[in-house]
Amino acid sequence: MAGVMIDEGYGLYERLQKLDLLEEKPPLWWPNAYTFEVVVGAILTQNTQWTRVEVSLEQLRDNHLLTLEALAEVDSELLIECIRPSGFFKAKSKNIQTLSQNIISDFGSFELFQEAVSREWLLSQRGIGPESADAILCYACRREVMVVDKYTQQLLDALGYSFDAYDEVQSWCMQGFEKVNDLHQAYALFHGMVVEYMKRYKKGKKVETLPLNAQF
Repeated sequence: MAGVMIDEGYGLYERLQKLDLLEEKPPLWWPNAYTFEVVVGAILTQNTQWTRVEVSLEQLRDNHLLTLEALAEVDSELLIECIRPSGFFKAKSKNIQTLSQNIISDFGSFELFQEAVSREWLLSQRGIGPESADAILCYACRREVMVVDKYTQQLLDALGYSFDAYDEVQSWCMQGFEKVNDLHQAYALFHGMVVEYMKRYKKGKKVETLPLNAQF
């Protein structure tokens, strides 16, 4: 870790940018940003690998189920079979369907949900924690919020930082961005770069931090 001196989130963001981690990725890193698919993906990706989520999403797409209305009314057994590759399929199917029904009940449409939903409303929903809520807000609703996950905490641990709560990690990551014009895009890409960095440089429990110094 020698030589790594980063005192706020923007400093880490700048260093990650130098590594070109998002080449050939979607513009905002998360596939199909601003669509209802992001909401579904945010639930499916809990405690599993994204490659498994992609299989589930494809099966939902093949069955014409990747819409708010379809998932609110879908037969539960069909939904379970479609998302089985993502694991915890009974709980996730219930959470997806209940959330879809509640969005229709409280907002009427996905477009109105995107405009009006709050973090508090999301956190009140079954199966939605801080990470899932922020992923939905950032990648589905275009909100200026930074998603932090286990990779974020592991990277910061490797850099010598220790936090007790999700909100503390998030607050550190969002420091230093005052002069950035497009905060939403910056936070979306920041999260994506952290994930891609950890995929590339985490070997077992060890996180290699030397690449963060390579161009500084």
